[in-house]
Amino acid sequence: MSANYPAIAILLGSFFGFMFLRVPIAFSLGVSSVITVWYLGLPMLIVFQKMVAGLQSFTFLAVPFFILVGLIMAEGGISAKLIAFSNLLIGRVRGGLAMVNVLASMFFGGISGSSVADVSSIGAMLIPMMKEKGYDDDYSVAVTVTSSVQGVIIPPSQNMIYYSLAAGGLSVGRLFIAGYIPGIVLGLALMAVTWWIARSRNYPYGETVPVAERGRVVMDAMLGLVTVFIIIGGIIMGIFTATESSAIATVYVYFLSLAVYRSLDLRKTFLILKAAISILSVILAIIGTSSAFGWLLAYLRVPSLVMQLLLGISDNKYIVLLIINVFLLILGMLMDMGILILLVTPILLPVVVRLGMSPIQFGIVLMLNLGIGLCTPPVGTSLFIGCAIAKIRIESTLKALMPFYAVMFVVLMIATYWPDFSLWLPGILFK
Repeated sequence: MSANYPAIAILLGSFFGFMFLRVPIAFSLGVSSVITVWYLGLPMLIVFQKMVAGLQSFTFLAVPFFILVGLIMAEGGISAKLIAFSNLLIGRVRGGLAMVNVLASMFFGGISGSSVADVSSIGAMLIPMMKEKGYDDDYSVAVTVTSSVQGVIIPPSQNMIYYSLAAGGLSVGRLFIAGYIPGIVLGLALMAVTWWIARSRNYPYGETVPVAERGRVVMDAMLGLVTVFIIIGGIIMGIFTATESSAIATVYVYFLSLAVYRSLDLRKTFLILKAAISILSVILAIIGTSSAFGWLLAYLRVPSLVMQLLLGISDNKYIVLLIINVFLLILGMLMDMGILILLVTPILLPVVVRLGMSPIQFGIVLMLNLGIGLCTPPVGTSLFIGCAIAKIRIESTLKALMPFYAVMFVVLMIATYWPDFSLWLPGILFK
């Protein structure tokens, strides 16, 4: 079947047109799909069948549980325990509080799996503390928002589940494990930049934790970090699926916050559930409508056209991968991460597989690309939240963000051109 260019123009044109008119993304996806199906003369029922099919996945049940884990951690005080533990480990260096920010994001991201939750929770505590200790506003925001990207790479990650669904059911366990080395390397790279800038600006040393309190700090943090073992250890050892581990982790962090830390009550529990339902309803609508939209993209052979276009520019694998990265970085600046994963995966995955890249490796490259978009204007959600907490304008942070963008781009290039960077660990653990 030859490409139906008018139908493609209607599908994409109506979608971007609705977005330009500020129509909610789920309605933009759904209405543009309905209009295109009507133009093609296909049964209208097919749109709703594809929407329902997109939600019929056992793996998807992990998403609401991971949302709950992040919300409970933020409200239940677990993030504060992780900050105290990070301070004990690395706080006594030049710019120690900034280093603590990066390390706490690594721990928090390894439990909540959300960059936005990271900035909202860790940033709400550390940005004011950093400003009080004499750190510049722009630097405080830059450290917080860029370190939050670890949350979308270090498992568990809600966005990896979206990618697994969009890619046709890839192993969530392999995706999770593939994110560890890139996520940790990203964290270490950000720490190096953080320390270098802190040293050049003569920021203060961190505070020492009294010896008498160190045992309590470690114990409190370890109780929270058990969540990582429940999620990842259970998957690796074959005890749980990703969905089962997410449910057990939710019960655990709720019990920890309610009975051990005593930081939750019934009122806060109700507010957490209300917030989770609100978030989940939006996600359900987007995943359903994007499934219909993605099916139309495949039906109209858009992935094949994109492949021909890219290979027409160059038949050099490395050049094509660089073009894809630049394309994703630009899209990440303009659209929300979860939506982009659902939209671009069906289009670009066949291209990179044709070039010899593993779908698992591409998943990590995609997470890194769109994670950078979360801290990049004009639509960087994490950047907006960080600036709102610090009460500064986004434009005033751009100069401070540049060194952090640079190291993130280096890590992205390593993930793109060195397959073992992301594939070695799952290859060892999932033999």
